[in-house]
Amino acid sequence: MKSLFVLVMSLIVFNASSQTQNQRKELSIEGTVKEKNSNVPIAGVEVMSNQGNYAITNALGEFTIKAAIGDVLTFTSTEFETVSHTVQSDDKITVLVEDSEILPGRTENALSVAGIARHRAYLDSARMFKATNIEKSINYIANSIAELGNRGNKKELAESLVVLAEVYNYYQQLDLAIANYKDALEADYRSRTALDLGKVYIANRQWEEAINILTPLEKNTALVPYQRVEIYENLGVAHSGMGDTNRAVAYYQEGLKIATKNQIGPKIPDLNSKIGDAYARANRLEEANAYYDNSLREAQKQTPKRAIQEKEKVADFLNKRNQFDDEIQLRKSSLAEIEQIPSAASKEIGSSKSADSISSQRINYKIANAYIAQDKYDEAVPYLERSIETAGREEDLVVQKDATRKLSEVYRRQGNFDRALETYQKYVAVVDTLYVRKEQEIARAARINREIAATQNRITGLEQERELSQSKYDLALAQQRLTEESNKRQLWIIYSLLFGMGLMSLAAFFFYRSTQKQKLANNLLALKSLRSQMNPHFIFNALNSVNSYISKHDERSANRYLSDFSTLMRSVLENSEEDFIALTKEIELLELYLKLEHSRFPDKFTYSFEVEESINREAYKIPPMLLQPYIENAIWHGLRYRETKGLLKIHIAQKNSESLEICIEDNGIGRKKSAAIKTQHQKKQRSTAMRNIKKRIAILNDMYEHNIAVEVRDLKDDGTGTRVILTLNKNQ
Repeated sequence: MKSLFVLVMSLIVFNASSQTQNQRKELSIEGTVKEKNSNVPIAGVEVMSNQGNYAITNALGEFTIKAAIGDVLTFTSTEFETVSHTVQSDDKITVLVEDSEILPGRTENALSVAGIARHRAYLDSARMFKATNIEKSINYIANSIAELGNRGNKKELAESLVVLAEVYNYYQQLDLAIANYKDALEADYRSRTALDLGKVYIANRQWEEAINILTPLEKNTALVPYQRVEIYENLGVAHSGMGDTNRAVAYYQEGLKIATKNQIGPKIPDLNSKIGDAYARANRLEEANAYYDNSLREAQKQTPKRAIQEKEKVADFLNKRNQFDDEIQLRKSSLAEIEQIPSAASKEIGSSKSADSISSQRINYKIANAYIAQDKYDEAVPYLERSIETAGREEDLVVQKDATRKLSEVYRRQGNFDRALETYQKYVAVVDTLYVRKEQEIARAARINREIAATQNRITGLEQERELSQSKYDLALAQQRLTEESNKRQLWIIYSLLFGMGLMSLAAFFFYRSTQKQKLANNLLALKSLRSQMNPHFIFNALNSVNSYISKHDERSANRYLSDFSTLMRSVLENSEEDFIALTKEIELLELYLKLEHSRFPDKFTYSFEVEESINREAYKIPPMLLQPYIENAIWHGLRYRETKGLLKIHIAQKNSESLEICIEDNGIGRKKSAAIKTQHQKKQRSTAMRNIKKRIAILNDMYEHNIAVEVRDLKDDGTGTRVILTLNKNQ
């Protein structure tokens, strides 16, 4: 691995001056595609450079594409044979093609030239608003479909469906994107559409479907080299996702061979890197090391942004091998290069806030982690502080939260408990801000989903009208022929009616499927929202308890309580994205929660937590923090008001071979008496918590077709005490 580090450093030192000279100078090349004889502009022509840049002509046949002098542009359409053009200068290009079918009156069902122009204009507008206004974008697509009328051509309909799928894919509505790509292929099969569908299948982790749609494209010799590279690359990703390393590497290498032969520069480091990833996942580290060497070397020939991305990938590889010194040096060089990149370009590198994005705050955080892994806390602190500062400036709350928590842990390990507590309080503040941000994102996602659903229904309605009109048209033609051939008339009527009924059934099926998908999406959003609503009552009281310990100079108790509290909060955050967790995790959370509450009210209650030893805790799944509100009610509204010390019992028993019975008992003052002494605020607070629990159980029972049953009743006949019985099925 030392050879890898030496190679990287030598490339940084000796190739820095030549890197700028070797980079291609891309220009914005404008052009027009027209039919040679009639000079009619041709819309919908796919334009692709040998470097992978892509464009499509608008209603006036115009296009703009990024390319350098010497690049080869390929023009593909169903209207003419594929043609190529070599860029000689930055002058406007005019491409004249023969045998175009974009002529008035080409078939009896063809649209007018004006209708096609309006249809293309709507699609151009949809693409323009794709990234800024999804509602406008989808409305323009709906208008483009409406422009086709009830007898619209399949080719134009497929173009509209492809653009709609691209919009859904941009907003990560992958199921809707897949459905529209499939509909587009049914209307008008194109290799480019099939390739895009394969990419979305991969993004949705549907490996087998991706392989099925991409494999036939291997035999298509009409594809341009860049598209062939993409096919082999995505087949490699699909096989890698299925765990077949050898086949994945074989596809990657085939794509690498084509990319190298045709000088498709951006793909060469990508494919070397993916081969290295495949070998690394298979624990074949020597082969991975060799291909990571190649990817680094090739990345240096690309833009600085691409080189930094590859360095970070190699640094992650070094981290997994515990070569922390080499990792730190590589990441420091990445930081130095980011500072040399213009601010706009550097923000582009780290524009995404995802876990694998590249930004200075994330690199500083990873450097600090490497130092911490070597117990070098003093060296880690400055990098954590820089990470927090930069993340705050860039409003990267995820990194700011992680770095602040890590800094608090470092201070605690160093014995600086005051700084640790101060930093942890900042961490709590960042978490609160992140909760607000997440709630806003959920609200925004819900709004977008409503807009998508409304416009998708309109598009579905247009499709149904078009299909129904097609059926009526065919029926009318059949009726005209009835007068000529009486024997054939009945057959035509029957076939037409069956065809119409089939179309109606198919439309009803797609409408039902769309409704079910929307219901599932709404349920998932509701679950996520309910999980994210956390009653701050316990958090504030816990922090007050810590403050009480500190005021009494009982640092040991404060540290112990704060450590247990942070463990509980970390576990809650880790499980917040899951619908179900293993029963053993829920038991650990409840035991920790009970320990904290008991430390606050030791004179109010004792508790027992019994789990039958015969229970397989991993076999049962339970919604996270489902039992905690019932336990909290038992303590706060039952046991806390007793004059003498009470008892809280939690018992988990095997009800039968497929279900458990969880019983929560307390000998508190009872529900009726507790309700009588509550304030209005307490009544509202408890009502909200119980209502959220009931909603979660109802949604989960509906989504997973399981019955989580909860029964609450008085423990004794005089109304004192409370018993909560929850029945949980296996393998939910």
